[in-house]
Amino acid sequence: MVPTSASAQIYVWRDQAGNYVLSDKPKDPSAKTYEVGKRAEDAGEFRTTKATTGSREEQFDDLIEQNATAHGVSPHLVRAVIQQESAFNPLARSHKGAMGLMQLMPDTAAELGVSNPYNPAENIRGGVTYLKGLLVKFAQNVELALAAYNAGPTAVQRYGTIPPYRETRNYVARIKTAVEAAPKPKRIYRTIEIVDGREVRKYSTVETPGSELVK
Repeated sequence: MVPTSASAQIYVWRDQAGNYVLSDKPKDPSAKTYEVGKRAEDAGEFRTTKATTGSREEQFDDLIEQNATAHGVSPHLVRAVIQQESAFNPLARSHKGAMGLMQLMPDTAAELGVSNPYNPAENIRGGVTYLKGLLVKFAQNVELALAAYNAGPTAVQRYGTIPPYRETRNYVARIKTAVEAAPKPKRIYRTIEIVDGREVRKYSTVETPGSELVK
């Protein structure tokens, strides 16, 4: 880690109810440490002192699955957006003021009823709701919805396509690549055979003639 003029440490952990707790003292052995530099502290910005690991992503799986399912959005898409927006850092804050895992702007957070953008449950709920709204607005066109998430829906409407901004085009391309690389769930097929006058159901991940897709 590059040395910085850190003036404070923030400790983050989950309580017994699963809520995140922030403190300037490590009151729980599972606490993760975040460094708050002098300039960052003034701006409300945080930088993790630990490298991003798979465990950080996994701890939000339930919230992602719940909200994605509730809104009919691909959980792989939500994960890819979070990775691009904050690298799964719930305390992330951009220089433009976007906050939390899905980098909600203050006005957007307020419209979505998100009172604490740094609370993962609220942030993901609001972010997925906003993403779903963009998918509806742009007729389920994922590329345009992602471009709108990054550059704003007005810019997408103005150009009628992904705006010619390098940042936005790279943003859309990276998320598409991540979604395409995500492991696809296996399909389960069912066949019914009659054996000694009784129905025998067999399940397989391989589609065969006469089989029925179950999942």
